[in-house]
Amino acid sequence: MRTLSSLLNQALPPKPKFSVDDIPDLTGKVVIVTGGNAGVGKETVKALLAHNAKVYLAARSAEKARAAIEDLRKETGKEAIFLKLDLANLEAVKAAALEFQEKEKELHILFNNGGVMTPPLEQVTADGYDLQMGTNVLGHFYLTKLLLPTLLSTAEASPEKHVRVVTTSSMLHLLGSLNFDTFKDGPARRKLSPMKLYSQSKYGNVAFASELSRRYGDKGLVSISVHPGTLNSDLHRHMSKLRQRVMNALLYPPSHGALTQLWGGTSKEGAELNGKYLIPWARIGSPRPDAQDPVVGEKLWDWLEEQVKNV
Repeated sequence: MRTLSSLLNQALPPKPKFSVDDIPDLTGKVVIVTGGNAGVGKETVKALLAHNAKVYLAARSAEKARAAIEDLRKETGKEAIFLKLDLANLEAVKAAALEFQEKEKELHILFNNGGVMTPPLEQVTADGYDLQMGTNVLGHFYLTKLLLPTLLSTAEASPEKHVRVVTTSSMLHLLGSLNFDTFKDGPARRKLSPMKLYSQSKYGNVAFASELSRRYGDKGLVSISVHPGTLNSDLHRHMSKLRQRVMNALLYPPSHGALTQLWGGTSKEGAELNGKYLIPWARIGSPRPDAQDPVVGEKLWDWLEEQVKNV
């Protein structure tokens, strides 16, 4: 009953009190948005550009990213910078982090926004991980780990004495848990549905963000996880056409979905939200308690570290 109540609270939010007009001037701020070429990511980049941030739009497809950058230039008069990033390939994640660090000495906000939802079960990452766990959790963990030196030095040198990492989860983490035997392809993984694997990855996002907050909160890193809302976006592209049409008629636009992570990532209040889980629209919510359990977070963190130690 508690899970149902929480799902309804997150799926049927009140009208937002925060808008993109409330974002402060971001002149001098350097930001990365993963999955920034479409949906919530693109709306997030748009709002950041409109408030004078220097934004790296991280995406796998150069063609789609450059089309998005041109669209945003026409809308805002500002130009995002393309950062080639394939979260489903650990070597590619490493290359993206190195490319960024060759260009920039500071990073003020990292939006771990990109992800996949319910792809066909046979799809796995380049390294053999479940595509959803590998992309949504492991890929973002490795990117964040590689960028930590830049983030922490920025926090130390900045007037605000903090930086922010905002990780996209979902209310469907409430239906998830962590079964480590299913993180890589194999018989245990293939017994689960794509939706179950999605819920697991979103649970993993909350657990990762919470553990990040515990490990680096005292060093000026504010780590937040976010449910962006039930949204009409291309995340649903793997569903049947009929199901997409039904869902899209009931869902909110991506511009609404960007509000909560923009609140957490840019607002004055956001600086006080380390370790919190945010829900639509720009509210503090309650995740599954076990997803924020330090024992769970440490176990997941240790597994993630093990996967990337030889990349």
